Amino acid sequence: MLYHLLYALHTQVSLFNVFRYITLRTIYATLTALLITFLLGPRVIRLLQRHQIGQHIRAEGPQSHFSKAGTPTMGGILILFAVTVATLCWADLTNLYIWLILLVTLGFGFIGFMDDYLKLIKKRNKGLSARAKFILQFLFALIPAVVLYYYEYNTRLNIPFFKAVTPDLGWGYMLLTLFIIVGTSNAVNLTDGLDGLAIGPATIAFGTYLLFCYLTGHLKIANYLQIPYVPGSGEVAVFCGALVGAGIGFLWFNAYPAQVFMGDVGSLSLGAALGTVAVITKHEIVLILVGGLFVVEALSVIFQVGYFKMTHGKRIFRMAPLHHHFELKGWSEPKIIVRFWIIAVILSLLSISTLKLR
Repeated sequence: MLYHLLYALHTQVSLFNVFRYITLRTIYATLTALLITFLLGPRVIRLLQRHQIGQHIRAEGPQSHFSKAGTPTMGGILILFAVTVATLCWADLTNLYIWLILLVTLGFGFIGFMDDYLKLIKKRNKGLSARAKFILQFLFALIPAVVLYYYEYNTRLNIPFFKAVTPDLGWGYMLLTLFIIVGTSNAVNLTDGLDGLAIGPATIAFGTYLLFCYLTGHLKIANYLQIPYVPGSGEVAVFCGALVGAGIGFLWFNAYPAQVFMGDVGSLSLGAALGTVAVITKHEIVLILVGGLFVVEALSVIFQVGYFKMTHGKRIFRMAPLHHHFELKGWSEPKIIVRFWIIAVILSLLSISTLKLR
């Protein structure tokens, strides 16, 4: 009897020790978020349909998109719920980075929710004004910018391929953090224009940063690779794993032809989360490569608008963002989506190579 009691106690203690490993908890966070998304996905879609929360198609957009009018949107709520629950279940809740990144993700999700709510439910065509949206984004991004500046005291910027070059930005690091979080949030938002186009590359990007989180949070590996060691950043891998799981689960319903769209509540929060993870892991510049697809999409809009104003009506692309340009050139939607995914994988592999190249 005593033997069986001791054996049971030993098994419980061993199981507890196993779950101390970040790798295992990251796997279970991924599976938890994936399972939640799979199980709740159909219910959320039916709920959105019942309340007639459907996608509004702009008159100036590609005509092929008119058939998507009425497709349930604001599905990003499902992603946020799955990620939050999985992170709270498996992450170390004494870790400051976990609470910071959850705050930013949910904060930008709130901005996106308000924008979607005003457009789709209150029928206010433009939703939140550009000024109101920017002010709210700035305020939510300011929190991690200030906290990380005073918490880390590490304001050096790490340059890929040149590991000996680490300029100290001082208080300018806070401005960089603001720019990265707000910029990435809007870049992902601009990319979210085709079925699965944003969630696919976003999932790949979070998978890449999952690796970066683990490496920068491991003293021996960080020293070996000569990358910044950020104590506690390894725990953010659990959050990234949760987002990978939620992203895969959401893609099941968002793949062409989409049953649901993520809306601004999803795209703005995913972009902000990605930017925050990049800052926490001190891989800010690498984000240009990891999220290269989002960068190009955003630049295509900036160049198009700037060139249009400078030339009084001329255009560089047939339509911006860039994916619409390829649509108007005759590419089918699935071809654009899959090719963009392939590019995202290539960029991810290139970004991982920067760990050794210098």
